[in-house]
Amino acid sequence: MSLNSPLVPKSKTHCTNEYGKLKKVVVVSPENMQINEIINETQKHFLKENIDIDKAVSQHKAFVEALEKNGSEVIHLQPSPEFNEQVFTRDIGFTIHDQFFVASMNTDVRRGEVKTLKHWLEENEVPHTELLHSIEGGDVLVDEENIWIGVSGRTNQLAIQSLRNQLTPYTVHELPLREDILHLDCVFTIISSEWALVYPPAFSKEDFATIKKHYNIITVTDEEQFQMGPNVLAIGNQKIISLTQNQALNKRIRAEGFDVIELDLSEIIKSGGSFRCCTLPLIRE
Repeated sequence: MSLNSPLVPKSKTHCTNEYGKLKKVVVVSPENMQINEIINETQKHFLKENIDIDKAVSQHKAFVEALEKNGSEVIHLQPSPEFNEQVFTRDIGFTIHDQFFVASMNTDVRRGEVKTLKHWLEENEVPHTELLHSIEGGDVLVDEENIWIGVSGRTNQLAIQSLRNQLTPYTVHELPLREDILHLDCVFTIISSEWALVYPPAFSKEDFATIKKHYNIITVTDEEQFQMGPNVLAIGNQKIISLTQNQALNKRIRAEGFDVIELDLSEIIKSGGSFRCCTLPLIRE
């Protein structure tokens, strides 16, 4: 039977890594996007300019079209006027192998988003586990037996220990982040079994050394990190969706044998998230 068969319970959610072929993914259009409450350095920079919603919606639509063109089934959750950060679906949940976890959001502005997700999960009979302690999907990276979790202002060690207790077959690595970094995927993204994008200043020397034991590193500069350079999306078959403005970084990624699909997501990036932040994968092959 195929992974998509409704007769197979496992088929509802299945992601063993960050780079397998993306088959099913949840998004929300940025129709209500706005910088209200400053939650990161990027937002602080763009507060006065704020978001051009028409431009953000257009860029997001082009991104969705690229996903569909490359074989992804894209699920659209309903945008709500009161949720200005809802485009960043990555944070409200995450798939680890065949388990789907509903995140526990650390800010009032984002807690309501989880209710929208839960409604969809229940309506579609997707098995899921709700986490009680503060954790967001932007801090969680999955690569086979290794689970990497950022310790941040959004994800605490109680949550990580709770998750570790539920993931006994796997190794959970804690990565404390520099205070100004919002999520792990702003500074570390796994793009294949061998390669990762990393912004080294976000980590202690010891933690960076641990990452280097597992991956060859493509280093991201300060300027590229501000432009959310690490927050690319691997969609399978060595294809990476990356920001068109990060030309030097894209060249370095291509040099290692990857096919880089360049898109403009600059309007959404003003709120501190990019391609990975805007996707919640349910199934990867």
